[in-house]
Amino acid sequence: MIRTTDPFRDFDRITQQLLGTTNRPAFMPMDAWREGDTFVVEFDLPGVAKDSIDLDIERNVLTVRAERVARNGDWEMLASERPRGAFSRQLVLGDNLDLERIEATYEDGVLGLRIPVAERAKPRKIEIGGARSGDAASIEA
Repeated sequence: MIRTTDPFRDFDRITQQLLGTTNRPAFMPMDAWREGDTFVVEFDLPGVAKDSIDLDIERNVLTVRAERVARNGDWEMLASERPRGAFSRQLVLGDNLDLERIEATYEDGVLGLRIPVAERAKPRKIEIGGARSGDAASIEA
């Protein structure tokens, strides 16, 4: 497969991810991993007030929204490198997760989500009945 790249398009994409636009909020970095029967997701949101964070789930789509407001005052800005404004990220979660039991924490600028695996998705034994003698055996599913 041959892929051509446009360095200006790539630069625009990176700039929009970092700074955001009026149509698309700034990028929100995250890490995700699995710990046993729980998926853990962490979003970096330094300088964001806890009450400005909004979590929504519709069907299997988790939406995280947050806002870092600009400081106002009678002073002159010397450097402005940290993005301000709205941040948003959507994750499509699989059917094997229990969306009713998501736990969320916010500490030291990190939003943490713990999403347990649904009971129906965990391995279980299935009993097999014998056709003639009524003997039962089990297999792991």
